[in-house]
Amino acid sequence: MRSVFFEQCGAPIEVLRFREDAPKPTPARGQVLVRMLASPINPSDLLYIEGRYGLKPQLPATPGFEGVGIVEASGGGILGWLRQGKRVAIINDRHGNWQEYTLTSARQVIPVPPEIPDDQAATFFVNPATALAMIRHVLRPPPGAWLLQSAAGSALGKMILQLSRLDGFRTINWVRRPEQVDELRRLGATEVLCVPPEELPEQVHRLTGGAGVPFAIDPVGGAVGSAVVRSLGTGGRALLYGLLSGEPISVDPRFLLRGSKRVEGFWLADWVKQQRIPKLVRLFRQIRKLLQHKTFQTEIAGTYPLDRIHDAVRHATTMGRNGKILLRIDSSSADRGSI
Repeated sequence: MRSVFFEQCGAPIEVLRFREDAPKPTPARGQVLVRMLASPINPSDLLYIEGRYGLKPQLPATPGFEGVGIVEASGGGILGWLRQGKRVAIINDRHGNWQEYTLTSARQVIPVPPEIPDDQAATFFVNPATALAMIRHVLRPPPGAWLLQSAAGSALGKMILQLSRLDGFRTINWVRRPEQVDELRRLGATEVLCVPPEELPEQVHRLTGGAGVPFAIDPVGGAVGSAVVRSLGTGGRALLYGLLSGEPISVDPRFLLRGSKRVEGFWLADWVKQQRIPKLVRLFRQIRKLLQHKTFQTEIAGTYPLDRIHDAVRHATTMGRNGKILLRIDSSSADRGSI
């Protein structure tokens, strides 16, 4: 089968390889064999290849944490049997999705209805589940409350804006590029700031009447993440869910002590493992509903076949790109007009 892999960690453009003769895997009990249709290139995938993600690869490794495919076989078990023949969204933290066939636990595939096209099903898990889990299950901002988010122009940031419209909380959105300001305002952002990170806390306190924000989320770290934390008000709570800058945050402990502020890490994979099945079922139903109603939509900036993985990675790492880069793994998916 065709597959993308890497034998050492490093810059993705340098270490990724394509092959046409990888062995087709066989599912063990509790696993399913999935014929992949499409998989996005997420920041977490690139960090994984570089060796800077929370999960370390067992080399040689194939990247790709999420995607969409067809369950072709089960290694045994009632759940795997029920999934056979179904088109599913797949989350994969061991075998990777950037290949024609992959293995994962039967618990990590979710059937998706036909009205959700492949490009949206391929991005079912990482951004939608992270947005919903952080907002509705962890932070739970009440109507009228302020939430500050950095990297607000990202796909996940735009989903947070859609949730703010549904749930009634207000948002302050930090972006790096001025051209993103008007776009986010059209999407319903309460306030949009495009200022140097060191000016962010002062601007946030100005907008909130000096109080600071009770809720904040940041995937950047470094100077941006530090500024987000310093924008918290008394009793404020910040979730750090990424490290796009590669730099740690720096905050005076005395700032956190005054007003009992909290800074926490959020990693979707860990959060999911801590939840009971009924809660996850409700979460996945919410995602399906938001996708079906097109409340959550992931913009696709480009689509590439597996053998053009280097072109795909270059596009995925281009500054100013609007939308996800998708790997089209099975060409018949394009024939259906869904990618």
